Amino acid sequence: MSSLPNVNWSYPTSVRFGVGRIKELPAAVQAAGMSNPLLVTDPGLAGLPMVADAVASLKAAGLGVEVFSNVKPNPIDANIEAGVAAYKMGKHDGVIAFGGGSGLDAGKLIAFMSGQTRPIWDFEDIGDWWTRADPAGIAPIVAVPTTAGTGSEVGRAGVVTNSATHTKKVIFHPKMLPAIVICDPELTAGMPKMITVGTGMDALAHCLEAYSSPFYHPMSQGIALEGMRLVFENLPKVAANGSDLEARGHLMSAAAMGAVAFQKGLGAIHSLSHPVGALYDTHHGMTNAVFMPYVLQFNKPAIEAKFERLAGFLGFQGGYQGVLDAILKLREDLGVPHTLAGLNVDGEKRDLIAEMAIVDPTAGGNPVELTKDGALEIFDKALAGTV
Repeated sequence: MSSLPNVNWSYPTSVRFGVGRIKELPAAVQAAGMSNPLLVTDPGLAGLPMVADAVASLKAAGLGVEVFSNVKPNPIDANIEAGVAAYKMGKHDGVIAFGGGSGLDAGKLIAFMSGQTRPIWDFEDIGDWWTRADPAGIAPIVAVPTTAGTGSEVGRAGVVTNSATHTKKVIFHPKMLPAIVICDPELTAGMPKMITVGTGMDALAHCLEAYSSPFYHPMSQGIALEGMRLVFENLPKVAANGSDLEARGHLMSAAAMGAVAFQKGLGAIHSLSHPVGALYDTHHGMTNAVFMPYVLQFNKPAIEAKFERLAGFLGFQGGYQGVLDAILKLREDLGVPHTLAGLNVDGEKRDLIAEMAIVDPTAGGNPVELTKDGALEIFDKALAGTV
């Protein structure tokens, strides 16, 4: 009898990668079957030339387009409801999800909910809840990432905060995967340094947790390895020189690779970051970066042997400790806060955060079972700076 498990695998979509590929947006929209898309982005991007240029190119191609930008940095349910209302009012036939994690997730969720009759929470990523959705009611999506972090452009889920409970929920459906993705490194060149750092560290967290997850998915594990190498080699280059398009391109690849890899699972970095982000409105990637070494130390007994191989691949001496030291140095060099206090997070809600962390869907992929005591231990160390 074979000891290999039976598992289901899915891999991404059509990706148009390279400098200047944003010029292909009208063709991509038409190829996805749209003639009147709703472009969903965030307020910060909505007023920038890149959005104006995209809208102009679509109109020049004879396509109808409107912009929806009522999206918070951590999207909430009201943003999705308003977007669906705009979609229906404009009689749109698809969505261009344009931006960082917030614009991409909101755009995908608006496209998903545009033809559903049940509440969004009925489609949370639990068991087979996704089968409740009407697949015919899911609009086509073209994704245009402008950051190199979440990798949501190649994902089949979106994260949205329930404003009533202040909890982040993952909404999943296979048809939420964008039909076409345009990855143009030029679009990321104007990002402020700390957004570049935060999103890059998010990509690293995705790859790191996927690699650490105990679930069997060797293809994702291999992708996670190369994704980590690309972040370690290119994030410092981009932080030093924001116009280094080659390094920015490698980071865009790493972000997409992280999202592919975490089909294998995430873990306590994300399950703690999600409630902190929901309660304190912190930047998701930067919150992941702060929690990263404390979670690794918590998981050390389960990942130490695996990290010997990781250190060898990345060229670090010292096995597990070498990887940890490299992460601590990367954080310090890039200006990532060492403690939660650097994100203006205090200990007032530590008990609630621990309770939320252990029921977060990402907790199940942690290599060491995350109990409330364990979550409190990690949180307290991240607050005190004790690695």
